[in-house]
Amino acid sequence: MPIPSRAALVDHLVRSRIAGDVATPRDNNLSHYRKLANGDRHFWLGLELGDRWTDEQDVLAVMAERCGVVDDPGHRAGQDTIDPELTVSALERMAARLRKAVAGRERVLLATGHPGGLLDVHRHTAAALRAAGCEVLRVPGGLTADEAMVVQFADVAVLERGATLWHTHSPAPMAAILDGFERQGTPPPDLVVADHGWAGCAGQRGLDSVGYADCNDPALFIGEAEGRLQVTVPLDDHVTDPRFYDPMTAYLLDAAGLDLPAGLDPGA
Repeated sequence: MPIPSRAALVDHLVRSRIAGDVATPRDNNLSHYRKLANGDRHFWLGLELGDRWTDEQDVLAVMAERCGVVDDPGHRAGQDTIDPELTVSALERMAARLRKAVAGRERVLLATGHPGGLLDVHRHTAAALRAAGCEVLRVPGGLTADEAMVVQFADVAVLERGATLWHTHSPAPMAAILDGFERQGTPPPDLVVADHGWAGCAGQRGLDSVGYADCNDPALFIGEAEGRLQVTVPLDDHVTDPRFYDPMTAYLLDAAGLDLPAGLDPGA
């Protein structure tokens, strides 16, 4: 099947609820914005925000601008949104950074705290980058974080606990990887492609970091606004079928000038 056009991808994102009217409710979004503003580090996703974001309304303003949530502070419950046009524009910015990685044969690390939804997005990206000549880094062995193992599955770093790939917002697994690289004398990656605390931790350490974030995870959008992440793509990070992300991934890789790896269906 052909790569979706921009208009076709926007339509797909809305139909699959990756963007548009998303499943995350408004009250959950506002609760997370408030907790970030109140200094709850769980919601900082590895970034150090200091006292710069102590007003929930400032957080909401960033999220309205960069994610497309409803900008009315009086809208406290019910439906919230992600603007699919912002999603596609962010994918195009991410594609530009991937093109730079390929041109420089950069060393890239991919990681996800949302393996149930985004693992295939990252593994297809890893395969395309490797085929184009980038070095996809292997994480050091024997790493642990948050009482779990930091492992690599299909070239994507994940957290494993009890033989299960673990959903985590924590920056600790990425910190363990970067510290492990330093101990073994391995230079840090030129680019990190990730989400959640994996992306935030990399950006906080001054690495080029691009990632994905849901409308209830404001920290990465703030990190982009402050220049510590190059790109944050707004999307629902766990829709009902991971294959729904395939057209989005195909659009990203095609925009980056990369060949689509086997098994990626642009028309899924």
